[in-house]
Amino acid sequence: MRILRVPLVIVLLAGGVFRACGQVVTNLYSFVSSPNDGDKPDDGLVPGSGGDFYGTTSDGGRHGFGTVFRISPRGSEISLYSFTDSPDGAFPTAGLVRGSDGDFYGTTVQGGTSTNCNGGSCGTVFRISPSGSESILHSFDNSSTDGGEPEAGLVQGGDGNLYGTTYEGGTYGAGTVFRISTSGSLTTLYSFADSPDGALPEAALVPSRDGNFYGTTLYGGTYGYGTVFWISPSGTYSNLYSFAGTNGIYPNAALIQASDGNFYGTTESGGFTNINSFATVGYGTVFKISPTGSLTTLHQFSGSPTDGYWPRAGLVQGSDGNFYGTTSYGGAYGAGTLFRISSSGNCTSLYSFGGGFSDGNVPDGTLIQGIDGNLYGTTVYGGTSTNCNGGCGIVFELIIGSGCAYTLNATSATLAAKGGTKSVRVKAKGTGCAWTAVSNDPFITITSGSSGVGNGKVDYTVPGNTNATALSSTMTIAGQTFTVNQEAGGCAFSFSPKDGKFKAEGGLAAVEVKPNLSDCAWTAISSDAFIEIVGDGSGVGKGTVGYHVFANTNNTTLAGSISIGGQTFVITQAGAR
Repeated sequence: MRILRVPLVIVLLAGGVFRACGQVVTNLYSFVSSPNDGDKPDDGLVPGSGGDFYGTTSDGGRHGFGTVFRISPRGSEISLYSFTDSPDGAFPTAGLVRGSDGDFYGTTVQGGTSTNCNGGSCGTVFRISPSGSESILHSFDNSSTDGGEPEAGLVQGGDGNLYGTTYEGGTYGAGTVFRISTSGSLTTLYSFADSPDGALPEAALVPSRDGNFYGTTLYGGTYGYGTVFWISPSGTYSNLYSFAGTNGIYPNAALIQASDGNFYGTTESGGFTNINSFATVGYGTVFKISPTGSLTTLHQFSGSPTDGYWPRAGLVQGSDGNFYGTTSYGGAYGAGTLFRISSSGNCTSLYSFGGGFSDGNVPDGTLIQGIDGNLYGTTVYGGTSTNCNGGCGIVFELIIGSGCAYTLNATSATLAAKGGTKSVRVKAKGTGCAWTAVSNDPFITITSGSSGVGNGKVDYTVPGNTNATALSSTMTIAGQTFTVNQEAGGCAFSFSPKDGKFKAEGGLAAVEVKPNLSDCAWTAISSDAFIEIVGDGSGVGKGTVGYHVFANTNNTTLAGSISIGGQTFVITQAGAR
């Protein structure tokens, strides 16, 4: 069964700006749960264009089933859409993902058209435009071939499809991994069976540089306390690690692949040997795991006033190379904390929520770093509104004190199918501002500038695209998202010389074949009787086609061709005099 989650209500001094450990937290917006506003932002924010952020609330809105909202870095909030339960979904507990088409995609844990989930609806996948136009891509039915109740958000793969998990459903009723196109065609890739592969995945997947997706299950595995797994885009699955107690239990947040290639994550509980009693179950951990499954526990939360407990959100790697996260409870006031941790496990509590009621409490969502270098996030409860028991939640900004802000000279680039090398320039504002650059997809290779201090340049290369579809993925540079698009592949050929010209007596000649990609196969076929191919007339990559043109005994000019790789090489021959 799931750990019980209840609001922690702490009423102290009101205010908008709070300081702790040299850090500044600003309440940018307090939700009010009015007909035009949401309630309980359970997850973090995602960046849109122009520096704005987009997110969801799991409750509130016109119909009481949750909302999608947009907010500026200065706190100007607009509710874009209110869910109605059926057919469009209800209770979006996960955040959004911005697709390569500019729209946002997400899930609702309930709602939709099916009623197979304990007499209720089973959830949906939806699309919403930046202006708030919403459409449903899929309604889950909780059958053996489909999932139910997707509690996690989506990620977009390099193939343009969206990938996600459902908490229930599938062949064994323990949840699924699925792939869905942006037009709504869904394929269930894997059904969890509890043991030894895991059960009830509550977190989003993360795309890896090896082309696979990595994720966690909240339960199941060898010991029943959750797993880390990877799965390929086609559904090949491998259980990397089963949690057992001292190394943490119940990993319910998404992983992050860091600049060192390892994955970092949190477990909600665990960290102590005795897991037979709830009182000694442990306060949660931060861990590092390699792509091959070697796990290191970096930090065990203590639950002390200087430390938090029960981290339910994932981590974000800041432009300084450190990781930032939240605990849902604990800290100086018991209402949760913000912390920083290095890759070696040096953990510092930066801020304790609850020092003023308006600063929020229970920060369950993953943080995001803005273009100004500061961190942005949400709390489920707290804020200035009295319309909700314990407050309706807030959006906050954490000024991390470095004074650093980063901008890129562009936000995206498009390369031709043949690939190539390009650069992105980083402009840093502040003194001693360090940053890193990480490729989020194997088809993008950073060749120089993977880290720097101050202004700098990131060089990257993209190989030829041999796929018939376009590719799109991202790099994370100084905390900013840079999108790399590549045109659809396919083989094209050029010839040297461009054509063949002969006198009446004919003769032997050759044409050099130059494909755009090194692995393009081709075959040469003569289309006219007066042209004869010399040799086997086929090859892969660059090559040469020899041919013979017979003597022309007619007074008229002849025109013919050789088809090479489906393209035409034209040959003309003068007539006899």
